[in-house]
Amino acid sequence: MSAIDFSDPATMALLTEALTAAGVDGLEISRPGGQLRIIVAGKDGARISSTGATPRALGFASVVMKAPMAGRFCVEHPTSTTPQNLPRSVSNADIVGFVGVGHILLPLRAGRSGVLTRLLAEPDALVGFGDPLFEIEFPS
Repeated sequence: MSAIDFSDPATMALLTEALTAAGVDGLEISRPGGQLRIIVAGKDGARISSTGATPRALGFASVVMKAPMAGRFCVEHPTSTTPQNLPRSVSNADIVGFVGVGHILLPLRAGRSGVLTRLLAEPDALVGFGDPLFEIEFPS
């Protein structure tokens, strides 16, 4: 059996629809490279989070955050009324954007405290796996 590609939007949409149809509240998958969590949340649809999408500084002063899967890039949550201006400080748990497929939004977390300095993709653009989205500067 081949491995499931959890970065594929079609796979994620199919999996989420199957969970919703089965009446399952959520699913968590752990692998050596990260963790995937899908939570089916009533009228708001499903939420997906992934620890594998967190950037790693590896001693560099700035890091480019890349898309963990293909989808539509959102700088803010679609229901947000507060614009996110750059540059801005972020903490390790801050959500700095989203990649969406249909009603599914994958939150993108900063991973470490730093300054979100540049937007590398246009808001609402279609992005592919590995496309650069943000540049974050971390304290040295």
